[in-house]
Amino acid sequence: MEMLSYAFMQRALIAALIVGITAPAIGIYLVQRRQALMGDGIGHVALTGVGLGFLLNTSPVWVATAVAVVGSVVMELIRWYGKTRGDLALAMLFYGGMAGGVMLMNLSDAGSSANLGTYLFGSITTVSPQDMTTIYVLAALVLAITVGLRRQLFAVCQDEEFARVTGLPVRLLNLLIAVTAAVTVTVAMRVVGLLLVSALMVIPVAAAQQISRSFAVTFVTAVAIGVAVTLTGTTASYYVDVPSGATIVLFAIALFVVFTALATPLARKRAGAATAAEKGCTLEVPGSRTAEDDVRV
Repeated sequence: MEMLSYAFMQRALIAALIVGITAPAIGIYLVQRRQALMGDGIGHVALTGVGLGFLLNTSPVWVATAVAVVGSVVMELIRWYGKTRGDLALAMLFYGGMAGGVMLMNLSDAGSSANLGTYLFGSITTVSPQDMTTIYVLAALVLAITVGLRRQLFAVCQDEEFARVTGLPVRLLNLLIAVTAAVTVTVAMRVVGLLLVSALMVIPVAAAQQISRSFAVTFVTAVAIGVAVTLTGTTASYYVDVPSGATIVLFAIALFVVFTALATPLARKRAGAATAAEKGCTLEVPGSRTAEDDVRV
C-alpha cells in the first residue's frame, strides 16, 4: 500500500493501534464506576500541561502527563471529601485547566493556534519518533495496570463496600484508576485530541456491553472495537483528507449504533431460551388422585 511507504503514516498507524487498545482498557472501569466523563475532565486539565510544556520549551506530552496525574488525584480527593460543593469544584478545575492551557500556549514563543488545535482535536500524522517513545512507555504502564490488576479493579468498581470488607485497599485502587486514566488521556491526545479522547474510552465499551454479558468478554470486545475504529479512522483520514480524531469517533458511534441494532434480536433469543428452560423444569401436578396414591399409616 502506498500509505505504508511513508514513515509518518507508519507511526500514525502504530500510535492508533496502541490508543485503540489502551483507551477502552481503562474506559471499561470508568464506565463501571459511572464516571464516563472523567476522561473529558482530565483532558481539560491536561491542556494546561501542554501549554506549560511549550512555555518551558520541553516535551508537552511529559508535562501534560504530570499535570494530568496531579489533576486526576485532585479530582479523586474532591470526590471523597467534596460532599456538598464537589460538582462546583470539579467544574472550576476543568474550566480553569482549559483556560490555563490556552493562556500558557499564547504566552509561549513556540505556541500558536495551529499547535493548540493539534492537541485539542488530534493530528495523528504529526506524531514524531520522540512522541512514539513516550507512547510506548505510557501505554505499557496502562496495560500493566488494567490487565495485571483487573480482578482488584473490577471488584472496586463493582462494589466498593464489598471490596473494602475483603481487605482490598479501595482508596489506593481508586487513585490508581484515576492516574491510569490521566496517563491514557496523554497517550491518546495526539491521535484523537484532548476534547475527543473521552469518547474513545467510553463508546467502544458501551458498544461491547450491548452484546456481551460478562466482564471478560466486554473487555476483549471493547478493545477489538477500539482497534478497529482507530485503524479504520486513521486510514480513512489519509485517503479522504479529513481530521483523524473526528473520523475515529464517528466510526465508533456508527459501530455503537450497529451493535445496538444487533442487541435487540439477541436479547429476544436469550429471553426465548430462558423461557424454554423454565418450561422444561416445571413440575406437572396430576388433576385427580387414585386410591393407590393414598398413604396408609
